[in-house]
Order: sequence, then structure tokens, then C-alpha cells
Amino acid sequence: MEDFRLDLYFENKLEELRHSKGKIQSVVRDEYFFEFHELCQDIKEYMSSKLSEGSEKFIEIQKKAIRGYENEVNYFLKEIDKYLIDHNKQDVLYPSWYDSLKIAIFHERWGFSGIYQWLKMNNSSSCKIIGERIYFMENGKQTLQRQTISSERLEQLKNALLLGNPEKRKNDDYHEVYMADGTRIEIFNKAKQHSVVFRKYVITAYTFEEQVRLKTIMHEMIPLLKSMVACGFNVIFGGPPRTGKTSYLTTYQSYEDPTLEGVMIETDPEIPLHIIMPTAPILQLIVDDEELEKVIKPLMRSDGDYLIMGEARTGRALNLAVEITKKGTRRVKMSFHTGSPVNFSFDVAQMITKEVGGDIWANMVQVAEGFHYIFVLQQLPYDKSIKKLKGIYELRFDAETLLISSHQICKYDQQTDSWSFKYDIGERIEEVAYEEDPYSFETFKSELKLLSEKYPMTENHVKISPYSRLMTGNFGVGGGSLQNVSS
Repeated sequence: MEDFRLDLYFENKLEELRHSKGKIQSVVRDEYFFEFHELCQDIKEYMSSKLSEGSEKFIEIQKKAIRGYENEVNYFLKEIDKYLIDHNKQDVLYPSWYDSLKIAIFHERWGFSGIYQWLKMNNSSSCKIIGERIYFMENGKQTLQRQTISSERLEQLKNALLLGNPEKRKNDDYHEVYMADGTRIEIFNKAKQHSVVFRKYVITAYTFEEQVRLKTIMHEMIPLLKSMVACGFNVIFGGPPRTGKTSYLTTYQSYEDPTLEGVMIETDPEIPLHIIMPTAPILQLIVDDEELEKVIKPLMRSDGDYLIMGEARTGRALNLAVEITKKGTRRVKMSFHTGSPVNFSFDVAQMITKEVGGDIWANMVQVAEGFHYIFVLQQLPYDKSIKKLKGIYELRFDAETLLISSHQICKYDQQTDSWSFKYDIGERIEEVAYEEDPYSFETFKSELKLLSEKYPMTENHVKISPYSRLMTGNFGVGGGSLQNVSS
């Protein structure tokens, strides 16, 4: 006979209550786990007697424990385990979304409460707390969970998360903090119901093969993509939020020559290059927008081979990336929120002009001249856990007509779940690639040609920026004239 668990029986009854009469109802589970909650309180007092809860030492331990540092987590678990043994409390019932009684006590009292279950879910990329409700991303959809979190416990969790950031004021409208494993936590105090959003990376290996397994790309694209890295193009990874831009940038970067000197700038520590490329001489800088101003001049004078801009969110960050490309630097990589490759140059120029100054049209031209390819990613509307490489676009600027155009060489079709390709390579691309790595460029050309013949793109693949038409007063149309923008 299967073992009967009273806690599971009560939770099933609670689930029936929550969905009764066709609507979700708020449930207090304390009455079913009264002894457990009493035990949590007793252990809180026990820990306070050992280490004053408000003391500097206790705050330091809790600060690291809640961010996932192993030594500090083990300190709590060891003390909790000792108490349970000494007081013969090992058999107290606890909620089934925890792995053990001691873990349940730690997270209910000092840790992530009902969010702990999500932290252990390898295939769920996000979690949300809205008011008392908890949602996990499951099968591409945000799914309401049976556990809830009280407003008091949520406030305690937010305060604990901010312990490691003394410069952040807890009443600010918005906070962004990180756990030791890179999980990003966003706290929204301005929302009608206080909300917290958790995001973690579910990729186990930063390789193109892993991207194939995740269905982001198809296997036949791998030689093409590897040759693009070797050719040293300046590339953008674009798309809306949560489309996997940073993960794809990290994967692309992992194939870079590990002997080259790089500089990586992030406002938050998202890309673990020190783990992925442990021997590469890459200087990793974590700076906010104000500090960015201080590093621009030293970086412009540095002899680094390339720049990685983790996520360019401001005009200052974008301006730095463009200035680096103006030096002739190759292999620049940057992620940016954009869904329109043809308008990319204008969008970046507009942000630079607003924050840094200059002429918007001149900035637009500098952007177009500085970058070579744009990778655009998307998530599928019916399953947001699946990311797709939507397209690869070559960016071109014609010095004669002053027109800026995007030439799509790879396109994803959602209806057929397939990719098509176009063999179209501009003169500037040839010049850059032959200087950097002629052998890899020959591979790039042959692979693109092979894919284009096997999976041909039949649609018009060239678009001219309407803003460059506005700048030049050239409002002519006609498919044939578009193909001539090839510099």
C-alpha cells in the first residue's frame, strides 16, 4: 500500500477549495501546518540566541545565504538540523514544495519561501510574485502556483534581497539585484500590487549545439555561425525582452579566439565569461551609467582587441560602442532591444543624440558604418520557453546615396518552423573578413551559398531605412534600385 502523507492530503483539499466555483480563492495554509510554523518561530528564536538577528555578523551571513552562497546556506542548514535532532522534531509535517524539513524552515524563515521550488526547476526561466500570488513559467506559460506569500513575508524577502546593496533605498520604485548563480531579481514597488520578477538562465552549455537542442537554430547553420565569429564582424544581438539575446551573445562569444584581449562592460553581472572562457585575457567591468563616463577615455586609449557591451540600455553605452567601432575595432558584440533591423541605426542614433548630443543624421551614419550584422531573436507566442533566431541581417551604408539598408541572409518561418537563406554579401563585408581571416571567410561564403541553394529565400530580402530616405530626400521606390545598396 502506498504511504499516506497527511500534508499532501491537506494540500489536495486546499487545491479543490482554491478552484471551487470557478475562481481562485485565497487560502491560509497555517491551520494545516500549525506545528511547522510554530517550529519555524522556535528556530528563529534559537538562532537569535546564538547570533543576535540584528547584528552585523548575522546580516552578513543572511545576505550571502539568500543569494545562494554555499557556506552561508550550509551554516543555517547545519544549525537547523542540530535543533531538530536535539528537540526530536525531525518528523514535523512541512509543505511538499520543499525537499526536506530543514530546507523548508530555512526558506520559510530566511530564504525564498514558496519561490524555492522554482529555484530547483531547471527548465523554468522566470517566476513572478504579484501581491500574494506566485507564478512559475511552465511549458511556455506563466502558471499560478498553489503556494502563496503574505504581504508581510514578501516585504521581509525584499528587504533581505537588498541587504547586499546598501546603496539601494528599500522604498525606491524599482530595484534590480542578482544572486550568486546569475539569477536576476526585479522588485517593483510602484505597482498597484507589489511585485517581484525572477529570471534565470536555463542553458546548461554555451555552445551552438546547445542552441540546436533548444531549437533556437538548426544544426546545418553551425559552420556558418562559427565562420562569422572568426571573420571578426561587429555584431548586434537584438529582439524584445526575454528572447535570449544575452544567452546567444554569450554562446557566440564562447567561440572567440581565447588569445585576443577583450573588454566586457555590463551594468549587471549577467555573462560569466570568467567561467566560459577562463584562460582568455578579458577585462570584465561592472559599471552603471554614471561610472561609464569615467571609463570611456581609458578604454579609447586601451589596446584591447575587441569590446563586448552586455546590454546597451542608454545613449552613453551606445555611444561608447560606436566610438570603439570608429577606431576600426573589430569583433565588437552588443545586445540591444530592437525588433527592426532596418531602423536600428536610427534608433541608436536617436538615443545617443538625446543623451550625448551631436547631429542625429551624422550619428545614424556612424552607427551604420560601425556594425556589420544584426542577429534578431524572438520567443514563440504559444510557448515562450522556446527562442528562435528570427533572422540575420547585414547592415549597409552607401556613401554615394547616403542610404542605409538591411540585407537579410537568414530568415525563420514560424508557420513551417524552418529557416531560409539568401546569398548576398556586401563589399564592406568582404574587405573586413579578408583582412581578419581569409580562410574563414571562404568557409562563410561557401556555407551561405550551400544553405541558400538548399533552403532558398524567395521574398524580397532588402529594406531601405525610411529615416535615411527622409535624411536624403530620396523617396524613390522599386525593388531593383534597392539591390544596388552594396557598400
